[in-house]
This record gives sequence, C-alpha cells and structure tokens, in this order.
Amino acid sequence: MIKILIVHGPNLDLLGDREPTVYGTDTLENINALLQKEAGKNNIELKIFQSNSEGDIVNFLGDNRKWAEGIIINPAAYTHTSVAIRDAIKALNIPTVEVHLSNIYAREEFRQKSLIAPVAIATISGFGKQSYVLALYGLLNLIKGQKNE
Repeated sequence: MIKILIVHGPNLDLLGDREPTVYGTDTLENINALLQKEAGKNNIELKIFQSNSEGDIVNFLGDNRKWAEGIIINPAAYTHTSVAIRDAIKALNIPTVEVHLSNIYAREEFRQKSLIAPVAIATISGFGKQSYVLALYGLLNLIKGQKNE
C-alpha cells in the first residue's frame, strides 16, 4: 500500500462558502471524499490534515516523515510566505506535489510567487478539486516507478 499525506492549509476549511467564484463550491469534505475514493481504487492509504496554523502543518509533516511516501500539499496563503513549510518539505526529502484550486499565476501579483514550488516535484493549479486528483495520480505513478527501479 502506498502512503500519501494530504495537507490543506489555512482557510481551506471554509471551502464551499469562501469566494466560490475563485475556489468553487465544493467543500473540503467533498474534496477529501473524492481523494479517498480515488485512493481506494489504487491501493493508496491517505492521512488527511487541515490547519490554519503554520506550526501545526510543519509538525504534521515532521511527525509523519517515516510513514509517508509522498505528500500532496495545498499550502494556501502559506504558499507565498512560509519559509518554515518550505524548509520542512525540503528536509523531509519526500516527493511533494503543490496543489491549488485556482490558477495562482492568473491572480494578484503577490500570489504568483511560490516559496514551495522550488522544493516540490510539481505544481498543479487551476483545475479546482481535480488539481488534487491530478496530483494523486502523478504522485502514484512516480512512487510506483521508483519502487520498480
């Protein structure tokens, strides 16, 4: 079984109500259910975590470093500000995919700079909840390929 962490950053617990024209109408629970469904089809075990606190995210990553084979993270606003999350991802040396519901490069200038992207294997943005699904399948294929080497 392949083990993947799903990390949702600040304000993602407000999805469905928060700026639906930007983030869509799906709730975080809908996104997590979709991910669990896809994981179930592919022999993947997920640990899903959401926090509005930078330190909690860093601690969750570190606490699960020996369990996880891959990480999917939507750092949300911390994408643009958190050296701590960036450094945690880099230190873990676990394949990480950064995801965003919206296309951050088509938004305000301050949202167009990611501190996370340089330490991630990929960034997927702009596909709404499907950004997570694309990340899941991309990470699955990468991990399977590494196991077959």
